[in-house]
Amino acid sequence: METISFALFLFLGALIIASSVGTVWAKNPVSSALFLILNFFALGGIYLLLEAQFIAVVQVIVYAGAIMVLFLFTIMLLNLDDERALTEKFDLQKGFGVLLGGALLVELLYVLGMKIQLPEKTPAIPPSEIGAAKNIGRELITNFLFPFEIVSVLLLLAIIGAIVLAKKNFPNPPSERQT
Repeated sequence: METISFALFLFLGALIIASSVGTVWAKNPVSSALFLILNFFALGGIYLLLEAQFIAVVQVIVYAGAIMVLFLFTIMLLNLDDERALTEKFDLQKGFGVLLGGALLVELLYVLGMKIQLPEKTPAIPPSEIGAAKNIGRELITNFLFPFEIVSVLLLLAIIGAIVLAKKNFPNPPSERQT
């Protein structure tokens, strides 16, 4: 049984590496997104091998399902063949975005550089219960609350960025048009 799981681990690891390379090297953005979906499914398989069933299911449902559908719709809505986007001048919004991105990078580097003290005694959890939803929730709310909140801020910034990018490609409403 152990050799089968090791062979499956090697297969899934090779699949993750190959799909990651395919994601980066694909010239078509839709093909790149499909390689990323394959990567997410293979990562879900790795989680199953580690007996983290909840994380595997969440990986497949949230990332391979919902997030990738959002990516594909974004790719289809944005006109990636538009040459105007490459020749635009530097404006105030881009400067503000670069400034906020730099501040976020400094904050992330600070958080990663902090020495987080782990509690001295951690309760012993049986290996079959490590991936359970209640144990994951308890760890997120107690020991990993600050990183959890940082991730929520990062997702909020990604949503704002997607709205700004999508709004740029739509024409002005009739009330704002010049007559």
